[in-house]
Amino acid sequence: MKPLLLATGNEHKYKEFLKILPETICFSMVSPEVAFGPEDEETYFRNALLKARACLPAPGKWVLADDSGLEVEALEGRPGILSARFAGVGASSLMNCQALVRELKEVPPEKRAARFRCVLTVIDGDSGGLVATSQGTVEGRLTKGLLGEQGFGYDPLFIPDGYQVTFGILPSEVKNRISHRAKALRHLLDALAPLGKNP
Repeated sequence: MKPLLLATGNEHKYKEFLKILPETICFSMVSPEVAFGPEDEETYFRNALLKARACLPAPGKWVLADDSGLEVEALEGRPGILSARFAGVGASSLMNCQALVRELKEVPPEKRAARFRCVLTVIDGDSGGLVATSQGTVEGRLTKGLLGEQGFGYDPLFIPDGYQVTFGILPSEVKNRISHRAKALRHLLDALAPLGKNP
């Protein structure tokens, strides 16, 4: 398999990918000098492509990019692709979480269903052509306040189905087995495996 270059400036996301990926895969994060434009497309897939293409050229590598979001049923799927800027452009994770807590203040526990969704794309670092794409989701529910300091983003608000605590409390090895990103990555590696035999 060709080396993978992760198209992100998010150190938390890079570390999470690093923990999920098999040690046999050569994996690195793009240079901090790469400038990513606004993620203003209408789908996760197209936003991921934007990130990946910002890293070209990447000779001899496959460029991996993800776009992910939290979809809240009581908010008709919001914040979705706007998750990273729910509280405004440049908002921190804490600000986004606080904005979501405020918006859901009157929503009862039985109507707090939500899911994390992750869409991954891989493009060829030489040609820019699409190599593979995949998707993963994890279902759960939202708390009324932040619980835990593990993970990042909305993790302290999200309790995955089958568990009683948030991603902010669950050990990282558990999250990295059941999360939307882990599922999407497993699907992606299955798609890339046969391609890697004949680079």
